[in-house]
Amino acid sequence: MTQPAAIPVVRRADQLHRYEILVDGELAGFTEYRDHDEQRVFYHTEIDDAFAGQGLAFRLVQEALTDVRETGHRAVPVCPYVAKFLTKQTEFADITDPVTPEIRQWLRTALR
Repeated sequence: MTQPAAIPVVRRADQLHRYEILVDGELAGFTEYRDHDEQRVFYHTEIDDAFAGQGLAFRLVQEALTDVRETGHRAVPVCPYVAKFLTKQTEFADITDPVTPEIRQWLRTALR
């Protein structure tokens, strides 16, 4: 008998400034952010190699952006994966702000 496929779970880990995706309770990946006023600035997304090819990054970012909408924030996609996601998933265009030089400078300072 085969085991049923594990259902990935996405959670926001505010203390770590990231959203995490877990498979069977194991951390499979995350997307990191920093909040700048009402903007949630996404700057890095990573999926562990052991979980590659399962569509987890897509699900992670989709659920993170859904949470951004629900919390009244706006998304700024500094992370290349999040930026690419947003070019294809236009349903989040209404909550997306452009990456500006000011945001990049602020992020460099915030990550020190």
